[in-house]
Amino acid sequence: MTRLLIVLLILVGAGLAPAAAQGWDPRDAADVSGYEKLIRRSNEGVEAFLEKDPSLQAFFNEAYGFVIFPRVGKGGIGIGYARGRGVVYRNQTPQAKAYLTQYSLGAQLGGRSYAEIIFFRDQFEYDEFLNGDFSFRADAAAVISTDGAGAATDYSNGVAVFTRERGGAMVDASLGGQRFKVEAFEE
Repeated sequence: MTRLLIVLLILVGAGLAPAAAQGWDPRDAADVSGYEKLIRRSNEGVEAFLEKDPSLQAFFNEAYGFVIFPRVGKGGIGIGYARGRGVVYRNQTPQAKAYLTQYSLGAQLGGRSYAEIIFFRDQFEYDEFLNGDFSFRADAAAVISTDGAGAATDYSNGVAVFTRERGGAMVDASLGGQRFKVEAFEE
């Protein structure tokens, strides 16, 4: 009975990890629209990436465009799920909302929260992303953003991906792919 209770608590905790990562933020109490909140969080996410690794400024300056997911929640026990909302930028200007989902299978336990940014070297990859045709190639890998990581990283197949840990604890040796959806901002 105790083992069953522990397993149920772990399952519930893992299932709630993504929701908690996307949870209520006191800053959301302000009377602003949903897309303004998302843009504010995304801008704060950009600042956090640059604070952690100032060498990423070169990517912001040179990339055709980028998408940032300031809060991605991931949780799992054997089967994992991650989700996040973000903003697509071109010329440092918000263009659209983006959604990230990921299902994974493998050795994983727990939950974590992270931020992710994808830089597009040129218009081709950027347009693929906007049109829903974008997918990571087999050799795409995310670089954990640390001081100087941006200077030591280059594009792979036209994209560069960086992540920044936000919190949580998760043992993860799983396989899974990210899917993206892009929508225009509603006025």
